[in-house]
Amino acid sequence: MENCPPNRSPGCPVEGTLGIIGGKWKGVVLYHLLDGKKRFNELRRLMPGVTQRMVTRQLREMEADGLIHRQVYAEVPPRVEYSLTTKGETLRPIILALKDWGEIHVPYYTITPKTDVA
Repeated sequence: MENCPPNRSPGCPVEGTLGIIGGKWKGVVLYHLLDGKKRFNELRRLMPGVTQRMVTRQLREMEADGLIHRQVYAEVPPRVEYSLTTKGETLRPIILALKDWGEIHVPYYTITPKTDVA
């Protein structure tokens, strides 16, 4: 890690990881790409609360960090698809664990178990 000094704290790798996948939308983009390639507008439709500018910014950052691949097709109109790289794919268990944790512990997303009414 470039920001971790030689005598780094044990939490430095966590800090570095959150620096790469942190932010409100990167994890969500990664989650949606777990299913495979997505076009820009597909991602926007899957995340209605995010602006086009923010999606673009997050995608560029993740591409620069080597997590996603941007494929441009020479068509009219141009078609662009995003997919996980091999490095991005290694985040699959982490992203799915975040989803599972959120379903249990985040009140808005908690899935309430159905109870039998006798």
